[in-house]
Amino acid sequence: MKVDVLLGLQWGDEGKGKIVDVLTPNYKVVARFQGGPNAGHTLEFENQKYVLRSIPSGIFQGGKINLIGNGVVIDPALFKA
Repeated sequence: MKVDVLLGLQWGDEGKGKIVDVLTPNYKVVARFQGGPNAGHTLEFENQKYVLRSIPSGIFQGGKINLIGNGVVIDPALFKA
């Protein structure tokens, strides 16, 4: 199985979430493997802005498996409906 990893080597906004969103159509699985709710990424669809904290960027792509790894710090309050 081929695996590609996108890592940020700087502090702050590097556009990783946007890059993942562009690349997601080429993959079946998108995973977030580390980080916490303080690290967010913003995506826009149809003039609507979405800020994701613990959810992988691939969530907006239909038919993809999105995984949250055991290295991700979860704030349960963020998952309430």
